[in-house]
Order: sequence, then C-alpha cells, then structure tokens
Amino acid sequence: MGRNITFHRPDGQALQGYLAEPKNASDAPAIVVIQEWWGLNEQIRGVAERFAEVGYRALVPDLYRGKSTVEAEEAHHLMTNLNFGEAAGQDVRGAVKHLKGSGSARCGVTGYCMGGALTTLAAVHVPEMDAGVIWYGYPPLEYVDAAKIKAPLMGHWATHDEFFAIAGVDALEAKLRAAGVSFEFHRYDAKHAFANETQVGEKRLLPALAHDAAAASLAWTRTLDFFGRHLR
Repeated sequence: MGRNITFHRPDGQALQGYLAEPKNASDAPAIVVIQEWWGLNEQIRGVAERFAEVGYRALVPDLYRGKSTVEAEEAHHLMTNLNFGEAAGQDVRGAVKHLKGSGSARCGVTGYCMGGALTTLAAVHVPEMDAGVIWYGYPPLEYVDAAKIKAPLMGHWATHDEFFAIAGVDALEAKLRAAGVSFEFHRYDAKHAFANETQVGEKRLLPALAHDAAAASLAWTRTLDFFGRHLR
C-alpha cells in the first residue's frame, strides 16, 4: 500500500501527495499521476497502486489541498478555483523533481479528465518530464505553447466525450504536429471517463460518464508499452 508524503514545489512551498511504490523501489522509474476533478480520492490512489504493481514509483500530488467530492457542482467549483498554470508549473513540477531527486532517473506524467489537461500543460511547463500520457482532457489550446514541448506524448480520447470535444483533439493534434512534437493519439468509441472503473450503471456520478472495460484495457496496455519505451 502507498502512503501520504510531503514534498516541496520549486517555490519552496510544501505539498502533500500519495506515493505508491514497488517492492524494489530504489531506482525504479517514476510517474506523476494527476487526479480527475473529484480530487485525490480512492479511485486515483488505485491508479497509483496499479502503476506500482508493474514497477513504477507513482506520486499523486494533492492539488485540492485535502479536499475531494462526489458532487459535480462542488468538483466544478474546486476545479474552477484551481490555478492551472501554477498547478502544472509548481505542484506537478515539484512532484516530478521530488521523484527524480529521490532515486528515479526518469519520470513520466499522466492524468485523467482535468488531470489530462494538466498533463498537457505539464509538457509545456515541466522540462524535467520525460514522457506524458493524456487521458481525455485538454486545456484551452491558446495555453499550449507546443514549441516548448520536448517530451513524447500519448493521448487517449473518447469520441463521444461531452466535456472535451473531439474537434479540440484534432486541433491539438495539428498544433503538436506543426511544432514537431513526438506524439501518438488514440480515439475510442466511448464516453468521458471510460477508464474510471467506478463510473458504471447507477453508480455513475453524471450521465455523460461511462466506464468502458474494453477501451480502458486497450488504453492501459498502450500506456504501459509507451512508458516502458520512454522511462525504462
């Protein structure tokens, strides 16, 4: 099982996070896992544990400073109050620097929904990042300075996503291609949050969310292959 830790941002501020590690963690590669808009909950801790099970040190920075929710209205409020530029350039960068400064030679970043948007921004603002996997989320494209992106990227997108239109994915793809970024995008016949195993049936927190086991399994396999090539 993982544990709660404290690490520091580049500006010196202390930040909490959840760290899951493999049994032989001394020099294992690392991944920063970024939450959905619900916060640092059990589901995203489980994602970190899954990465630890296959040999990565996985750190989830607590972007909401201890808050989480199952209410869409409150999640929207928490996300709206988050400074995305600071979250990427300070919180996520601090997590990457902590992992690389404590034994991991290489570190990737991955995130879901809101975390996908932050993974995209981290590719711009975190020069220490070695690879990134984006799950169905992107920021306003005017904030993506693709010329600054040096890390290879993978993206998993839902063609029936009601929150992040696939036309925006096409535009992001064109922007990355024009800047010469190394990337591969995959589109799935699925809805938003298709990799979140808690969004099933009557348990779904919003009608626009739906777990898709087949899409999730394929995307996970592709993610592990991608990180294996770039972090190991």
